[in-house]
Amino acid sequence: MRLDKLLANMGYGSRKEMKKLLKSGAVIVEGTPAKEGKMQIDPLKEEVTVNGEKIIYREFIYILLNKPPGVISATEDRQHETVIDLLPVELSVFDPFPVGRLDKDTEGLLLLTNDGQLSHQLLSPKKHVPKTYFATIDGEVTNEDAEAFKKGVMLDDGYVTKPADLIIIKSGTVSEIELTIMEGKFHQVKRMFQSVGKEVTYLKRLSMGSLKLDPSLALGEFRELTPHELEQLQNGK
Repeated sequence: MRLDKLLANMGYGSRKEMKKLLKSGAVIVEGTPAKEGKMQIDPLKEEVTVNGEKIIYREFIYILLNKPPGVISATEDRQHETVIDLLPVELSVFDPFPVGRLDKDTEGLLLLTNDGQLSHQLLSPKKHVPKTYFATIDGEVTNEDAEAFKKGVMLDDGYVTKPADLIIIKSGTVSEIELTIMEGKFHQVKRMFQSVGKEVTYLKRLSMGSLKLDPSLALGEFRELTPHELEQLQNGK
């Protein structure tokens, strides 16, 4: 990769700042001062130091975000704020993307990464990765609804969902539930409740596979995954 790309990924400032850094002789590659940002290097094999400090390169980043409502799950958009806009430049330079999507008005757990292999693993229909949501429902959610979800319900386009686990927390004119699904069709949770004559008024994702929303994260806040969380995800646990 280009040396200036490596320096940017590791948070060494803007392109202008990096040019100044290179010109000063502060960047050393394999014992030799490097002056050109376009220089090609292998950061996994070649030693790079900046002001005597060795760069420990990492290829991938893994970010747990508590997505706020009103922000869209995309890498860029001309009209709306995206989840990438919530990140500081030292993370956004890694070009992360959301693993799956949450609707604009949906809150909660969203994983951002630049690891395409892990993303595919989590989103592949063959893997049956469970996703759990908390929702407020306009209408009384019943045991009959839970039974219907367990068998699979037909959506408005004729698709029959895979079995889902519906837990009723509170039932009444306004109900509260937790729903675990094994797939991720467009607006799936909302459409499942529409199929039984009810409307989702609030939706929050709590977990995806082994990864759970960190309760210490306020809306819009994020942190990198712990080594244990990452290992669990990679092992499909």
